Amino acid sequence: MAMRQTPLTCSGHTRPVVDLAFSGITPYGYFLISACKDGKPMLRQGDTGDWIGTFLGHKGAVWGATLNNEATKAATAAADFTAKVWDAVTGDEVLTLAHKHIVKSVNFTQDSGCLLTGGNDKIIRIYDLNKPEAEPQEITGHTSAIKKALWCNNDTQILSAADDKTVRLWDRNSTEVVKQLSFDMSVSSMEYIPDGEVLVITYGKTIAFYNALSLDMIKTVDAPASIHSASLHPDKDFFVAGGDDFKLYKFDYGTEEELESYKGHFGPVHCVRFSPDGELYASGSEDGTLRLWQTAVGKTYGLWKCVLPEELVSENSDTIYCTPAAPEIKA
Repeated sequence: MAMRQTPLTCSGHTRPVVDLAFSGITPYGYFLISACKDGKPMLRQGDTGDWIGTFLGHKGAVWGATLNNEATKAATAAADFTAKVWDAVTGDEVLTLAHKHIVKSVNFTQDSGCLLTGGNDKIIRIYDLNKPEAEPQEITGHTSAIKKALWCNNDTQILSAADDKTVRLWDRNSTEVVKQLSFDMSVSSMEYIPDGEVLVITYGKTIAFYNALSLDMIKTVDAPASIHSASLHPDKDFFVAGGDDFKLYKFDYGTEEELESYKGHFGPVHCVRFSPDGELYASGSEDGTLRLWQTAVGKTYGLWKCVLPEELVSENSDTIYCTPAAPEIKA
């Protein structure tokens, strides 16, 4: 019997969801943060999508959001010309870092001691969170707004993608460009996989994979529609992508074959990421929702429970049954 993909819908946001990120796996499970143009980033339990809390304090659209590995700290990047650091356990604001323009990207070092920011003023900044009053280290060179800035190579280097149609690899200490990639169009997203040093870049309909240290191309795959975001499975056997046509595409990383496509969103997909255990992937959309999708459809995991049709019980409304007629449920 073929199983039907039944996504969990996470509502609560009132405007487009433009970024999302997972924490690492903690003793309490793993967590998911979403950035939204409503200015109210949300924290959720990662495997169920259950809402935990909303970080209140930004006065404009939030463009970027991230969690540290332990899910004890969150950081957000916003149109109010600030990046903020939050206590992800209490929800309290810890720091506001003033910028000169809209901030688009935030990323913690592995030890959570430094925060990397990038945005419309074309400058990459490194803040020492143990010395919040100190001026940040600034790295200049991009000629247009920075979309994403990420630590890589054990936090000794930085990867950045900007509207100047380049992706650059920087040395943290010298602040010099080590390598640079140039494209015919703006890069829409960038994901860094530390295990194996893989860089996933999307532009137009293309999903491209590079070695993150040498910036040598591994492969490119073309999707049926313009793609806004892609994510590689932790085991590197699949990758998923979403974009303009509201669909989520799943590809075999080895053969590059399109395995599945699912429509659940009612607007373009802006961001997609695999969970740290690889059991699901989350997508955020113009329609204001996040959706959680099973990597292996039909597996019992989180709120999904695989049962035969004759075993269906009506009283347990919190469980999704992986059957062909499974209803969509809202987390």
